[in-house]
Amino acid sequence: MNRLRLNIILFLILSLGIGALSTAGFGQKNNPEPWTESQLLAPSDLAKTLTDPTAKQPVVICVGPGAVIKGSLDMGPAHEKGNYEKLKQQLEKYSRNADIVIYCGCCPFEHCPNIRPAFSLMNEMGFTHQHLLNISTNIKTDWISKGYPVNK
Repeated sequence: MNRLRLNIILFLILSLGIGALSTAGFGQKNNPEPWTESQLLAPSDLAKTLTDPTAKQPVVICVGPGAVIKGSLDMGPAHEKGNYEKLKQQLEKYSRNADIVIYCGCCPFEHCPNIRPAFSLMNEMGFTHQHLLNISTNIKTDWISKGYPVNK
């Protein structure tokens, strides 16, 4: 009888342990992004805003290799310490509820070294209306080739 009781106790301990391990990450991504789905901005939506003289214009900041989008500020690649600090100094100039759009465009998001540090910085600084331009391929494909406004 003692052996049966011991087996039952071991079974319960193992079951609880396995259950705890399987639910520990429930509802969480392995590598969560610093932005939410609602913070992604379609290129067509930004282009429409930029070309509408009556629309409230957001601050548009390039955190990649070159400011292509018309009127955007060039901070340089945000993964480089000097450019990260430059971005931080630039962001200090704005109200925490300013409409800010960042973009890189060097490559698809999963490979981009610049958008995560830049977006994380805005989160850490307490911005509440920040967006990431949803460039799925690169700036040429998702902006320039579509005829959206560019810097000259």
